[in-house]
Amino acid sequence: MAKITHAIILAGGKGERMRPLTSDRPKPMVYIGGKPIIAYPISQVVKAGVNQIVFACSYKREVLINHIKTGKRYGVKAIYSIEESPLGRGGGIKQAMKQLEGDWEDVIVTNGDQIWQLDLPAMIEKHQAAKALATIVVVPLKSPYGIVEVNDHDQVLGFKEKPLLPHWVNAGIYIFNREIMDLLPDVGDHEDQTFPKLPKERFIVYKSHDYWRGVDTVKDKTEADAEVGKIFK
Repeated sequence: MAKITHAIILAGGKGERMRPLTSDRPKPMVYIGGKPIIAYPISQVVKAGVNQIVFACSYKREVLINHIKTGKRYGVKAIYSIEESPLGRGGGIKQAMKQLEGDWEDVIVTNGDQIWQLDLPAMIEKHQAAKALATIVVVPLKSPYGIVEVNDHDQVLGFKEKPLLPHWVNAGIYIFNREIMDLLPDVGDHEDQTFPKLPKERFIVYKSHDYWRGVDTVKDKTEADAEVGKIFK
């Protein structure tokens, strides 16, 4: 298995549903567990062997840049791909890919506003063994509500608090082969403009049951604050 030493982290989110916490910073720079959200995906990719990260940024980018600077504090070389006007996620990834330095065949791409743990070496091995153009992490869908179990006689059998449902969710963590670059839009989203073009045999998923949390609301932040101390020791 060849190591992947390059990563792209999407870090330009406005986080409008988290106002006022994001009034003066991009969502990845909101603090959870004593450090910015973006520190969590950085630590995971570095642990897997990444030594160069391109940060795709736009909104309030100076806050992110002033925190990460050269990347030394995280043990990586930091490069910044700045979007002067919105490019969409696919366009942002394509622009960031063009700024990757040195030789690379595959790159880890992830959102900077999610907190997760993952066996990245196992994912890399699966991606490379399949010679995939794209491997995406999927996680079980967790119900946002408690479930009431009933029988055919409308009798209550019990309750389940936010159970896992029989569906998978895109976790926003990918490995892309460099061949995908020409298929990415200059402006637009990769999910609807690139993924439908990929041959099925080279477009695969990596199923993960490890910790993953999106942070989209103030309530999510409160819950994540209580969780991360137990998960990341």
